[in-house]
Order: sequence, then structure tokens, then C-alpha cells
Amino acid sequence: MQNAKLLNYLHLHFIVFIWGFTAVLGALISLDAIPLVWYRMGIASILIIFFVLFLRKRIRFPRKVLLGFFFAGLCIALHWLTFFGAIKVSNVSVTLSVMASGAFFTSFLEPIFFGRKIILYEVLFGIIVILGLYVIFQAETNYSMGIWLALGSAFLGALFSVLNGRFVAKYEASVISMYELSFGVLCISVYLLWQGEFTANFFEISTTDWMYLLVLASVCTAYAFIASVHVMKWISPYTVMLTVNLEPVYGIILALIILKDSEYMNPQFYYGALIILVTVLANGVLKTRRQIKNNRISGS
Repeated sequence: MQNAKLLNYLHLHFIVFIWGFTAVLGALISLDAIPLVWYRMGIASILIIFFVLFLRKRIRFPRKVLLGFFFAGLCIALHWLTFFGAIKVSNVSVTLSVMASGAFFTSFLEPIFFGRKIILYEVLFGIIVILGLYVIFQAETNYSMGIWLALGSAFLGALFSVLNGRFVAKYEASVISMYELSFGVLCISVYLLWQGEFTANFFEISTTDWMYLLVLASVCTAYAFIASVHVMKWISPYTVMLTVNLEPVYGIILALIILKDSEYMNPQFYYGALIILVTVLANGVLKTRRQIKNNRISGS
């Protein structure tokens, strides 16, 4: 049992490492953000459809549920579009540092969707995160568009997470993912058709880009999603939370190693990034301790 828990803990670190590598792949792929996300979601949705059909999971739901999946699919599509858009106009380090603010968007969205009270320390941490973002803005004014896109992506990612928090309690994670990815591809496809972007050039992709896209869609999307659900059956939410917060750290380190000069920033940027990352970690620790305390009180 202990060995199984250790193996799943190491597996979780590997998954978070993969998520950190996603941003680097986005920088390596030469496609613009829209075709990149369309191919990523398209390939991943096909893989998960085969997975769901192979396991013969339930896929029929009421129209109201499907509408919820559709809205979540639109959110994740826009989240990835702004995420990769931020990488294209700035770099991986800037994007991942700003993306760490997503935890605080979640803190303010959860009370709206779940009816809980706003917690004072979360408001305080939110102010500190804004300070960290201000430091980054001051340090990297030439990347202001990337910072705004990353902020938008962080908000959309938080909204998507909150929506999924309601779905996961009732439905299979793989089935949810299948519908959300498929609806996301549908939304982008409608936009591309409207813009007349489905030309021969759209489907002309280099061999290198195809290799990166296949890794991004299969390993970093389809596999990582399903595997992350599996390890959560073995590991406490506290450990999961602490480990997932390492994603920007892994991503920035990978970017410095692989992309090199394009990722080196001035010291002030790293001060701002550190403020955000430490605050996100502290928020996670306090939130988890609060949850454990509440569970003990309700169980006593």
C-alpha cells in the first residue's frame, strides 16, 4: 500500500512536469495560437472518444447537461487560445508566472458558484498577487500584451475549473473531457469557417510541428488528464495541491534549459514571479488546513 502511494506520488510529479512542458511545446510549434489549439483539441478529443467508447461509458445526457459541457468547452478553448497567444507574443516564463494568479480568480469565483463566503486572507493574498503582477509589468513593459493575455487565460482557466468542480461530482471525468474538448473544437471550427481560414495552407504543417502536436495532444492533454484523475484516488488533496503549484516552476526551468536566451529575464521579473508563486503556495496551504479543520469539526 505504501509503495503504491509512493509510485502514485511520483506519477503525480511526472504529470505536473508534463503540464509544465506544455508551454515549452507551445513555443516550439511554429503555428499560430488558433490552429495550434484546434489541432491540439481535435487530436485529443479523438483519442478520448476512442478511450470512452472502448470502456463503454455512458455518453447520453439531458440537453441541459450538454449545454453546460458546451459552455465549459468554450471556456477551455478560449483559455488555451489566450494561453498560447500569450506565449507567442511574450515567452514561456512571463506566461507561466502570470498564469499562477489563476488560483485567486478561483477564490473569488467559488463563492459565486458554490454560495460560500469570501475568505479575508484570500482577499489579502489577491492584493499581494496584484503587487507581484505590478512588479512584472514594470520589469517587462515590452511584454504587456502577453501579460494581459495570460491574465485572461488565468481567469478562463479558473472559470473552467469551477465549472468542472460541479460536473466531476456527478459524471465520469473522461466523458466530461470528451464532450468539452469536442465542443471546444466545434466552436473554433465555426470561427475558422466564418473567417474562411480552412484553406490548403491551414493543413500544411511541417513534420516537426506534427511531432510536437502529437505529443501535446496525446501525452500533455489526453494522457495527463486521465492520469491526474487516477492518482487523486491515492493521494490527499493537500499533496495534490502542493505538487500542482510546482507547474510554473517546472515550466520556467524547462524553458530556460530548452529555449535558453529567449527566456532569460531581468532580476526584477523573477522578484515579481516569486511573489506570485509563494503567495499561491501559501494560499493553498492555508486553504487545505482550513478544510482539514472543518472536516474534523464536522466529524466530531
